[in-house]
Amino acid sequence: MPLMGLIALALITFSLVWPQGEGDRSWGPFGHAPVQQTPEMQAKLQREKDAAARRDEAAKKAVEAASQMPDQVPQ
Repeated sequence: MPLMGLIALALITFSLVWPQGEGDRSWGPFGHAPVQQTPEMQAKLQREKDAAARRDEAAKKAVEAASQMPDQVPQ
């Protein structure tokens, strides 16, 4: 059990300096500015958001146009 406690403590300590992921910069010599916070990535994310909004609007218009078409069932 003491060994498991040491392993847990080591993993917790390691997690404080290693995974900055998409969050804020880690302190000291461990961190760097997250890629998601760079101006280039912010611009790319905004372009993707705008493109998704355009696709959503086009899909809504297509559904509206399809619902207004008369039903033609061959007999």
